[in-house]
Amino acid sequence: METIQITQTTANDFKTEILKGVKIQIDELKSQFQPKEPNEYLTRQEVATMFNVDLSTIHNWCKSKKLNPLGLGARVYFLRSEIEASLTPLNV
Repeated sequence: METIQITQTTANDFKTEILKGVKIQIDELKSQFQPKEPNEYLTRQEVATMFNVDLSTIHNWCKSKKLNPLGLGARVYFLRSEIEASLTPLNV
């Protein structure tokens, strides 16, 4: 183990310098921190309600690969982010 000797400084000065360095590192981390948003899953019924369409339309969109369904057992879910990404702008 290495030994570090600090000379010509008081304990308070040393403590202050350490705290300054730590504060700078924390501030830098805070500025770069991007919290990850959890995935929001929607059921078939929620997607149908969102677009004001029937469940058969949601089924057809899945078969034609317009929507990417995710399954858990007998349940079908969709990622909200994928639903929003599948929307395309209209040329009006």
